[in-house]
Amino acid sequence: MGLKFRLTVMNFLQFFVWGAWMMTLGHYGFVEKQWNGAEFGLVFSTMGFASLIMPTLFGIVADKWKANYVYAILHLLFGITMCLLPFIDGPIPFFWVLLIAMSFYMPTIGLNNSIGFTVLKNEGKDPTKYFPPIRVWGTVGFIVAMWITNLFTKDWGFGQSIKVSFFISAVMAVFLSLFSFFFLPVLKREKEEKFVGKKTLVQKLGLEAFVLFKQKKMALFFLFSLMLGGSLQLTNAYGDSFLQDATVFPIGELINNFSTIILSVSQISETMFILAIPFFMKRFGIKKVMLFSMVAWVLRFGLFGLAENSVPGFILIIASCIIYGMAFDFFNISGALFVEKNTDSKIQSSAQGVFMLMTNGIGAVLGNIIAGLVIAKWFEDPITHVKDWSGIWMVFAAYSLVVTVLFAIFFKYKHNPQELEDFKH
Repeated sequence: MGLKFRLTVMNFLQFFVWGAWMMTLGHYGFVEKQWNGAEFGLVFSTMGFASLIMPTLFGIVADKWKANYVYAILHLLFGITMCLLPFIDGPIPFFWVLLIAMSFYMPTIGLNNSIGFTVLKNEGKDPTKYFPPIRVWGTVGFIVAMWITNLFTKDWGFGQSIKVSFFISAVMAVFLSLFSFFFLPVLKREKEEKFVGKKTLVQKLGLEAFVLFKQKKMALFFLFSLMLGGSLQLTNAYGDSFLQDATVFPIGELINNFSTIILSVSQISETMFILAIPFFMKRFGIKKVMLFSMVAWVLRFGLFGLAENSVPGFILIIASCIIYGMAFDFFNISGALFVEKNTDSKIQSSAQGVFMLMTNGIGAVLGNIIAGLVIAKWFEDPITHVKDWSGIWMVFAAYSLVVTVLFAIFFKYKHNPQELEDFKH
């Protein structure tokens, strides 16, 4: 079994076990469990909570021990925990169990990358060149998992409860764990590292990078990262619930029947826009690319808000899914590049950690909890739980528009084409 193939399998399964259940969690909570918006908002915030500190802590463990073993054990624990979710009814117990599961899973995303980089380097290969074609199979795994879940849970397929998605994820997570134990190279920490300046706990936790908040430019960037982070997971949280809501899209018709497959166009779009990023970066610069992302979020939500059960409505949904690739990738990648270009080399890793903390951690937590409360308060019938989806999406679009306008006015950054001359993703 070749090295590239083994890393490809690892990346495929890494995101398969996430895509199997994340996109359908909203429909499961709202329809099968009858939770309200506030309760579901809390449940979906588990990914953000788990991103606050667990990836850093397990990263330290992986540095001290063997990364592929830590990776395998985390996936095994994640798979076991996911098996408990179908047997839990209440949103609060469900929140705690899912939080435990995500505390095991979220660190594996970073470990997946670091293992890939290390293995390639050990083989004398440049990760910048060889890793992206391998990583793209992670997106493919996410898409395939969505399609399989759609097959299992729709009436035209096997007609199972959405809870089957947790079992699909669990089985594949255990398989990935075993694969990691037996087929990934054992990665040992180099002895020389012990003598190259030991890091303090504060440095390993990335706390040293918070000194960047003293710089107005960086403080503004991290603030806008937090604000936009509130939008990043909203369509993942509510998109499938929207398309499966029988009051908007009747059961048995195209959009309701193939909701998860339709949403997978968003992930397909990601792969296309990733390839376009180098061109946009060199032509327009970091600030404009980030602005393109923010405008794309306005369109992502707004097009959903205008969509209805008609041919034009279907076209608007597909257009929203296509624009998602720009919305998601352009900010994440341009933001990471901005951090790299504007921080000292000694704290670049820590600064990237703060960027992820603001977007996927604090931003995602606040976004999901506040969105859930807003939906429960103004856009959901307290008895029937019927939702005003048009109002929900338009509020999300309005929020994103406000962030976009504020970013355009207050964030100053001059484009230097030469600075991005050698940029490749």
